Amino acid sequence: MKRMLFVYNPNSGMGLLKPKLSDVIDTFVKGGYEVTVYPTQRSQDAVRKVSEYTEEYDLVTCSGGDGTLDEVVTGMMMRENKTPIGYIPAGTTNDFASSLHISKNMLEAADTIVTGTPFSFDIGQFNDDYFVYIAAFGIFTDVSYETKQSMKNILGHMAYILEGTKRLFNIPSYKIKVIHDGETIEDEFIFGMVTNSRSVGGFKRITGENVIFDDGVFEVTLFKTPKNPVELNELLGAIVMRQINSDRIYSFKSGEVRFESVEAIPWTLDGEYGGTHEEVVIKNKNQALQIMVKEEAVEDLSEQLVEVEEV
Repeated sequence: MKRMLFVYNPNSGMGLLKPKLSDVIDTFVKGGYEVTVYPTQRSQDAVRKVSEYTEEYDLVTCSGGDGTLDEVVTGMMMRENKTPIGYIPAGTTNDFASSLHISKNMLEAADTIVTGTPFSFDIGQFNDDYFVYIAAFGIFTDVSYETKQSMKNILGHMAYILEGTKRLFNIPSYKIKVIHDGETIEDEFIFGMVTNSRSVGGFKRITGENVIFDDGVFEVTLFKTPKNPVELNELLGAIVMRQINSDRIYSFKSGEVRFESVEAIPWTLDGEYGGTHEEVVIKNKNQALQIMVKEEAVEDLSEQLVEVEEV
């Protein structure tokens, strides 16, 4: 019998996993796994558990929000021998799961874990840390980790909106030098993100078109600081319409990006606080880990590489 470590966050979302926990584990067992269950006890507990376990597991599965997945991925990246990951989304937004066509239905997601196929996907290295699908700075980026869990549970997406509206009256601006692929950009920005996802905060296509998850590059999107209300309206319009306005937004793909600033800037990694930094180097670790997905989803997630091989 195969062995699985199942790490879950009992506080994610609205505690949706708890009433389904028995059925989820039953699905794993019927799929041929002997399951070891571990509920996380505090922040970063999943990192510790995954990075330090000494048993032999065929699969490490997690359930929680994007932050829980981030911790499990970080722990796995710290290991010499890496094990495929399974994911049951149970958070408020679940951007990465949505991008990978992982069902919001927990029993369907559990079934994908035991019947699906491993897909090798890119991981982000952020200085000495890691992220799964987004590293960001600027307006709204602190909403996720500053919004209280109890508020998230009760209000869901509305909690982010209510918390985020407070930022519109005091927009921070950062002067940053951005270096990538032999090019240097120097400008002032209110927001920037390095992503490997087709949605951010529940908004689809905001990261650009043709997002592929194993191509060795990230999508980089930088919003220039508006100098007047007209420019602000143009920027907001571009965001709402999911259109890249080159007068207001820088957009490019890269496998390595360096950010340099005079002041220390707070960053968020997968919705969790990533510290303040004057210098950040983000590298794409191409196909560094495997995650279980539906077999029919692989062609869409890796479509670009399939087309290149056919040519």
